[in-house]
Amino acid sequence: MSRTEKITSLIKGLTSTTPDLEGAALIDNDGLMIAAALGSDVDEDSMAAMGAALLGLGERIVGELSRGDLDMIMLRGTDGLVVLVRAGENGVLAALASRRAKLGLIFLDVQRTASELANLLG
Repeated sequence: MSRTEKITSLIKGLTSTTPDLEGAALIDNDGLMIAAALGSDVDEDSMAAMGAALLGLGERIVGELSRGDLDMIMLRGTDGLVVLVRAGENGVLAALASRRAKLGLIFLDVQRTASELANLLG
């Protein structure tokens, strides 16, 4: 199995095995989509660009405020959640969850997958 196939398999596995997770994507630091398992109503290019920009801003904020390394960004909207975590130095894992999602499970599965993706990205 190629590296790209492994990455895609991890993303699809995350969305299919984690309850209330509605989609996920791996984005590079430049805001380009690497792999995604998203609904047809999500604009992949916009999600990739905004996700990378937001993670970069979050890293700058925690650095400027001496809060250590960024662990996660979570955005809660009226219709659901967006969770962003660093996947190594070269990627960002973005996950979309329903409003009723069990956050502990989402955080655990997203962080675990991000770690596996970081190993694949090198």
